[in-house]
Amino acid sequence: MTQVGKNSLDTRSTLDVAGKNFAYYSLSKAAEKIGDVSRLPFSMKVLLENLLRFEDAGFTVSVGDIQAIADWQKNPVTGKEIQYRPARVLMQDFTGVPCVVDLAAMRDAIAKLGGDTSKINPLVPVHLVIDHSVMVDEFGHPKAFEKNVELEYERNLERYDFLKWGSKSLANFKAVPPGTGICHQVNLEHIAQGVWTSLDQDGAMVAYPDTCVGTDSHTTMINGLGVLGWGVGGIEAEAAMLGQPVSMLIPEVVGFKMTGQLKEGVTATDLVLTCTQMLRARGVVGRFVEYFGPGLASLSLADRATLANMAPEYGATCGFFGIDGKTLEYLRLTGRDEDQIALVEAYAKEQGFWLDPNAPDPVFTDTLELDLGSVVPSLAGPKRPQDKVALPDVDDLFNGELKSLYGKTSPKRTAVEGASHDIGDGDVVIAAITSCTNTSNPDVLIAAGLVAKKANEQGLKPKPWVKTSLAPGSQVVTDYLEKAGLQQHLDAIGFDLVGYGCTTCIGNSGPLAEPISKAINGNDIVAASVLSGNRNFEGRVSPDVRANFLASPPLVVAYALKGTVTEDIVATPIGTGKDGRDVFLKDIWPSNQEVADIRASSIDRTMFEARYADVYKGDTHWQAIDVVGSDTYQWRAGSTYVANPPYFEGMSMTPAAVTDIVGALPLAILGDSVTTDHISPAGSIKADSPAGRYLIEHQVDKRDFNSYGSRRGNHEVMMRGTFANIRIKNEMVPGIEGGMSRYGEEVGAIYDVAMKHKADGTPLVVIAGKEYGTGSSRDWAAKGTNLLGVRAVIVESFERIHRSNLVGMGVLPLQFKDGESRATLGLTGDDKFSIRGLAGLEPGQDVAVDVTRPNGESFTFTASCRIDTANEMEYYRNGGILHYVLRKLAA
Repeated sequence: MTQVGKNSLDTRSTLDVAGKNFAYYSLSKAAEKIGDVSRLPFSMKVLLENLLRFEDAGFTVSVGDIQAIADWQKNPVTGKEIQYRPARVLMQDFTGVPCVVDLAAMRDAIAKLGGDTSKINPLVPVHLVIDHSVMVDEFGHPKAFEKNVELEYERNLERYDFLKWGSKSLANFKAVPPGTGICHQVNLEHIAQGVWTSLDQDGAMVAYPDTCVGTDSHTTMINGLGVLGWGVGGIEAEAAMLGQPVSMLIPEVVGFKMTGQLKEGVTATDLVLTCTQMLRARGVVGRFVEYFGPGLASLSLADRATLANMAPEYGATCGFFGIDGKTLEYLRLTGRDEDQIALVEAYAKEQGFWLDPNAPDPVFTDTLELDLGSVVPSLAGPKRPQDKVALPDVDDLFNGELKSLYGKTSPKRTAVEGASHDIGDGDVVIAAITSCTNTSNPDVLIAAGLVAKKANEQGLKPKPWVKTSLAPGSQVVTDYLEKAGLQQHLDAIGFDLVGYGCTTCIGNSGPLAEPISKAINGNDIVAASVLSGNRNFEGRVSPDVRANFLASPPLVVAYALKGTVTEDIVATPIGTGKDGRDVFLKDIWPSNQEVADIRASSIDRTMFEARYADVYKGDTHWQAIDVVGSDTYQWRAGSTYVANPPYFEGMSMTPAAVTDIVGALPLAILGDSVTTDHISPAGSIKADSPAGRYLIEHQVDKRDFNSYGSRRGNHEVMMRGTFANIRIKNEMVPGIEGGMSRYGEEVGAIYDVAMKHKADGTPLVVIAGKEYGTGSSRDWAAKGTNLLGVRAVIVESFERIHRSNLVGMGVLPLQFKDGESRATLGLTGDDKFSIRGLAGLEPGQDVAVDVTRPNGESFTFTASCRIDTANEMEYYRNGGILHYVLRKLAA
């Protein structure tokens, strides 16, 4: 319910839509007081409306904050802190379980502090979509989906029981059951409304922009629909649920102008890989990106959603689009109510959110331009999404990387036990149509189906070493592929449905066949995967695969048939047809018109209406979970999935003063582009790792380990899994790959080393290079860092979400000054670090870091405090954002 107050700028107005009256906060009326706002980017107009509405409701928003948004047009740079309140929160199960664990723990803690447990309830709508847990155990046969669902419930029943408790015990909390789709596609197709409405205290219906934050970095996908949304850590999302604003600096906005249109045979995937490379090169971390220009008219809503989805890969907070006729068409196709569509159109036009091709371009901080006609078919890899390579050059790239990345002078092949084929460097062992980025887009899914059809008709089959899978983000995909007669052809070449969820993109690719795995690992084979995902970081897709390439769904099918990335897929044959002739990629690649004709004849509104009619009901497995809601959760003793975390132990109403960091030792010294997958992996758990040993000690059989992602409700597993990625390289232990560190001269697992330092009372720091914390929004990358005893992280640059998560967990983020780094300062694992004056720390200030060498020599360097706002400093001084919110609610 929206509060009502007296807006000092008097901008509250009434909008009549189809005979219904809606209150709203008029940007044109605001302009009469603060100056013209017509050339603000659309995304900035959303922020302006948010401030107007909450200033009226009596929240901590000043007229000065509002004026600062208008004045941004004169000097479009970041600087002033504002308090932003999204309309709702989106979660998935990997991040959702720890969020609900934290809320349950906060209910326990507030009761101990003498507060009211009912205050620990979401104040805004929260939707949790269970999509991250399904694994590709079974594939390539008609029963694969059914078998994978059974295994999913068998592994995750305790987690699902807990999430169902949350849906029955927390207000404003809805859980979308497993097997429905990927959260971002469910958000795009069903949850998002374009314009949100709620009653204020006087009973008036207020209309305002639909906005959200999500505990998954790809929440940005919804920007394609004109809904401002981005990923935050789970701890920040919990605070937003509980009424705490998102504290942020007014952002810089980079305009990305598009002209022309895509050429024949070029896909939205090719476009987004091109934009990702361009934007990474320009540098947009922490900035908004907004797309504009005449080229937008040629992009479908699904194409726009693809571009918005990969904002985390190009480093931006969001990749935003205004609203136009394409938006309305999509809302109508996906089953939204006609009155709602009319409201979106009327509101967007009234408030200046409508994409008008004749309007002057908005003011931007910086701009880039792309002629869509220049985009060519591409892949990205072998380990970063911004490393785009044109399709004919993939073989040259890989063959060159064999030496530079993998230290091999020549390619190698080896026999596969019990098989009539061998396997070699660059052979594709995983080909997966997966992820929210591409399975939301009918054009690329239909194109994949047409490639499969043409290949099947010519008698082509995938190579026998390739594990194939199809995991759409929505059940509607199955409906239109079946209606078009394409699913039968996908099945015929191994792309049977394996599940509706993230699967391979999140690392749930499942095991390779044992002989294949054994041949790879026993002979140092650099195997490859090709997936239609958004991330290809080291160690993410599969522990057996070292070279990972992102590609469009039709190219995934083509590479499954080709079976290798070591040959030019354009110039050399894909395979041999049943007539004995060579078949080339051009022979099986569909035309744009073929794709458009099938889209027009095979997708309609009734599919979406039917699939989302009872979206919270779930299948018989979900319905069989019988749970009763309660004020507090009854923690199960000995559970290895859900445990009461230690964050609030011994907490009092008054926070203790922040103590200085004295004599800290490095736990890890790391390089550039350390991802949150490196810090907190989501995939498989090795039996000989600290987490594996813990599970075995608690009578969990190795086959029941599940994944780190599924264990995020248990802090004992997750702190042992911090920095446990099999590909991470700690410079303190040169020549060793994996989560290892050093205690004196003794080398051991990072967790074991951290616990020895903790027993000694020694604080720890982590030191790294550029782009620290890139990738997923996972809060466990910060939670685990905190629980290992790390007090500060000192790097050359942070990615946005991870920096925020560190502050939210009470870990101090420091940034080297330009031109300085661990290398220029000669920092080693034997140095001791002291950081003083922390009780009086201010946002953004310079901080002196004293370094003492083992021989007694010492020196000082200056770093920047990356606690960016006054609100964040309050969180830090309270020991974290949840402690701050809990004290506030208990008081």
